[in-house]
Amino acid sequence: MRQKIVLITGGSSGIGRSIGLHLQSKGYKVYGTTRNLENYPEFSDFQLIELDVRNDDSIARAIDNLIAAEGYLDVLINNAGIGITGPIEETPEAEIKKVFATNFHGPINTARAVLPQMRKQNSGLIINITSIAGYMGLPYRGIYSASKGALELLTEALRMETKDFGIKITNLAPGDFATNIAAGRYHAPANSDSPYYKSYSKSLAIIDDHVQEGQDPIKVAEMVFRIINTKNPKVHYKVGSTMQKFSLILKKILPDKLYERLLLNHYKL
Repeated sequence: MRQKIVLITGGSSGIGRSIGLHLQSKGYKVYGTTRNLENYPEFSDFQLIELDVRNDDSIARAIDNLIAAEGYLDVLINNAGIGITGPIEETPEAEIKKVFATNFHGPINTARAVLPQMRKQNSGLIINITSIAGYMGLPYRGIYSASKGALELLTEALRMETKDFGIKITNLAPGDFATNIAAGRYHAPANSDSPYYKSYSKSLAIIDDHVQEGQDPIKVAEMVFRIINTKNPKVHYKVGSTMQKFSLILKKILPDKLYERLLLNHYKL
């Protein structure tokens, strides 16, 4: 059997790097992407290529070069993403657009770039890395929740549209994992003269603690491997702590106001 080719956006660090290392150890040929290749002159985990998910020309160039070199592409993992926190009222419009350009438009445009090759092959798998936060509107993370929730819904539609071409598409929603996402996340300033200052500052500390105390991202990598080796992947997968996954069950069965009260208590609001 030929070696399977996997492309992971945002593969230079965090969850993407963990996925790449795990799949490479299982015999896959892995390509990871980064916006700035020159920032990783000594990166040797697997092959990195330059791709900016916010730039259509960059996406097209990277995909064309990869397919020209390999002749096929088996798996696309749309992992590149950025975080954002802040009161919705006070979050700059430019930062909101940047998050949606990365977390929503980026996966769409990368998927669109690989679909012609996957149709030609009559095979392929696209895994969109979303978030458990995309299943609920979280205080001071509303923009992030919305970007990931939108990707969840888009995946549902796209997998139905492509079902006749041998292409499989699924969502994988992680909870909190110990990565460097907090360092790259945009934080709206917690200004002392803001009406949201007290509650936002309190929530921000809790949000950052969740990431620092998160699980090992190898659990996401192991789930990705399972999905790749599943004949007919489900629409949605979740990976995270028991409490995070249980929160999704509660959202389905509890009245909206009661669930909202649970979130308020959790974030001490």
